This record gives sequence, structure tokens and C-alpha cells, in this order.
Amino acid sequence: MRLLLPVVLSSLTLVAQDAYEEDFHVFTDAPRLLLTKQRLRLLQRERDRQSMRWEQFDSLVAGGAPMPEQGLAWALYYQVAKNQPAGHKAVEWAVDDKHTDARELALIFDWCGPLMTKSQADKVAAKLEKSLGAGVSGDIAKQNGRALAAIALADRLPDQGEAVLKGIVRDWWRAGIVKNIRAIPREQIYLLYEIMHAVRDNVKIDMRESAHEYFSTLATDHLVGHYPSPFEAPENEYRVPIYVRDGEPDLKDAVFSRAAELAMVAFDTNAAESQYLQGWLMQDRFLMRGALGAVYEFMWANPYQPGLSYFQMPLVFHDSVSGHVFARSSWDEDATWIGFFDGTLQLFRGGKIETLRRGASIPPIHIGDAVMMSGSDPEFKFRADGEALFVLGLTPDAWYDVEIDDEELTERKTDSGGTLVISLPPGLDLGARIKKRVK
Repeated sequence: MRLLLPVVLSSLTLVAQDAYEEDFHVFTDAPRLLLTKQRLRLLQRERDRQSMRWEQFDSLVAGGAPMPEQGLAWALYYQVAKNQPAGHKAVEWAVDDKHTDARELALIFDWCGPLMTKSQADKVAAKLEKSLGAGVSGDIAKQNGRALAAIALADRLPDQGEAVLKGIVRDWWRAGIVKNIRAIPREQIYLLYEIMHAVRDNVKIDMRESAHEYFSTLATDHLVGHYPSPFEAPENEYRVPIYVRDGEPDLKDAVFSRAAELAMVAFDTNAAESQYLQGWLMQDRFLMRGALGAVYEFMWANPYQPGLSYFQMPLVFHDSVSGHVFARSSWDEDATWIGFFDGTLQLFRGGKIETLRRGASIPPIHIGDAVMMSGSDPEFKFRADGEALFVLGLTPDAWYDVEIDDEELTERKTDSGGTLVISLPPGLDLGARIKKRVK
């Protein structure tokens, strides 16, 4: 018994610590969702000094412009300007039977609660409670609505939102999404960050801790996953995130790509990656002025946050876990760019995107500080300048025999995306052969 006692006590201590650290009850005061006291003070300061972002947001809302997320826009305007007519419009929007989106309803319920009559609050709460019964399956958009609804409704729930939030964090996130986190759709990263902000602000749990490796490179991966040339829209210029389809860029994707980056910086302002991202974001020509983007531009941007010049970032990015490779000849907007992501190989040059068919071979291309090429079992010759050689599109997590002139045969393994990275000696004309090992 003496030998077992310390183990038992240790186990009880861990359980007690876990219970203390994992308290999912919401006891914070409204507004609870996204608008922390610090952020709300910042937005009100932006209003007082009539900043560009406030003037654009104000001109749209006060001018009666139709907004894609009309209720959200009115509710944010009420919180920042204390404009009660805007707040009442948001409440009327939320009460309308045709509006059922849990995310937008939760934000209005949380931000405009003081303006609601009992019957209005009961009606909106009833709509939100329906979303809570959906369970912990589904995509980020569905769980975003459930998380925000549970936090907004906490005072009306017998457990202060504990059951819903515990299910989202422990079952849906840690036991589900984290196991295949690299498969998160790029266009849903913003919604993920809304969940992360809301959970951390209200129950003091940082969801990044379950996927540290992913989040350690996400900001950089997101930044370099844009084509060099911007897209000129009537309202402003957009940086275009990677996409795989024919036709022009989807500007909604561009809006939420930038919104995600703004939310990333707000989540962790001290990280070096965030400071490069801030330098990337704080250029007035890319300030979102459209009816969809102006809301997020105003809500998340912090022009007082210092940033670093992204021109100092490496020209080649490789994430061995995802297999993503992005490289560019420079940070200028006329740069040649190559991207390998999620099994897709693209080349951007001369302002055009070329998506290569799966398994297509390309000869060695010197770009940035690397040589890029693709093809199964390739054999090639080129002059090395001390770069790293990236062979793209091979079999993921597979062993290959690598033979370079005047060097011994070596065995190397591809990463999870099918990328093989080889260091090269400088200043030599090389021949190389790469062949998949046969078991």
C-alpha cells in the first residue's frame, strides 16, 4: 500500500489540476464574443480619431448601404458608436423568422442584449438553442455557430454553456479535427479563429495547445500561399489566396483570407510570425472597403501594432508535416512563384496561374534559394548554386534511392505531401537520379 499511495495521490492531483484548468463554465459579462474590453476600447478610439477604417465602415452603415451580413454590421456599429437606432435594427433583423444563422444571431444577441425586449430576447434565444442540439459532428462553420451560441446564451443555460463547449473542445476539436488538422479548408480558417478567440476570452483555454506544430507555421503558410500579383477590384486591391479552379479569383475568399490573418495577429501579437503578418497587412492599398470586408477590416485591424517587413522573410517555405512548398524569385509583385499544396502543383509567372496535371514533370527551375522540379523517378542534369533541391509530387512518406554524381547512393524519405528535399554542393554541374525503392 505504501508503494501505491504516491501513485494514487499523483493521479488525484492530475485529475484535480485538469478539472481546474478545464473549466468550461462561462461567467464573463457581455459583450463576450470577440469584443474584449481592450478591443472595444481600440475600436472606439478609431472612431474618435476618425480613422480610415472607421470612416469606411461608418459611411457604409450610416449611409444605408446593403451589407452581406447586415445584422452583424448594425450590431458592431451599435457597440462602437452606441448608436441605438443601429442596435434596434440589428435586433429586428435577428427576430425576423427568415434569419437563422446561429453565428450572426449569437453576435447580435450578445452585443445588443440591452436593447432587446423580453419577447425579442426569448425569440432569438430559442433560435440559438436549436443550434446547440446539432452535436459535435460537422464542419467548422457549424461548430462556430454552436460555440458562439453557447457563450452568448450562457446565462440562460443550466450549466453556463459547459456541456456544449466541453464537447466542442474535447470531442470535436482534440479528438477529431486535430487528428487531421492539415485538412482544414483554407476558407474556414477565419471561422476557426472566431471559435478560438471566443473560447480563450471566456474560458481561458487556448485551443492551439492541442496542435502546436500546426499553429507554429500557420501564419507563414497562410501568408506565402498568395500569388504575387494583386487583383484590382473596384473597391480596393486584393491579395489572392491560392485556389484550384478555372476563372477569376473569388473575392469572398480573398476577404476571409485577409480577415483570418487579421484575427491571427490579434490572437498572438508577440509571435515573430505575427509581426511579419502585420507588416503584410498594414498597407493602405489592401484595406478592405467593400460591404463585406469593411466590417472585418474595422473589427480586427490594429494599426498601432508594430510589424516587420515581409521582404525580410525567406523566399522558400517548406512545411514537412503538410508537404506544402511555396517559393518565389522575389517579394516583388512580378515575381515568379511556384506552389505545391494538397497534391496540386502550380506555377505563377507573367501574371498567370498554370495548374499542372497531377504527376506532370517539370525540369529543374531555379527560384529563390531553391531548385524545384517534379516527376516520378526523375533523372536530370543542371548546375547547382548551393540551393536545396525540392522534388515535388512523389509518393508521400515513401523511401527513394538518390544517386548524385560523385557521391554515394543514399536513401531518403519523402514528407507527407510527397516532397523530397536534397542539399546540393555549390558550383558544380550535377547529374542526379531518383528512384522509388522497391520492397
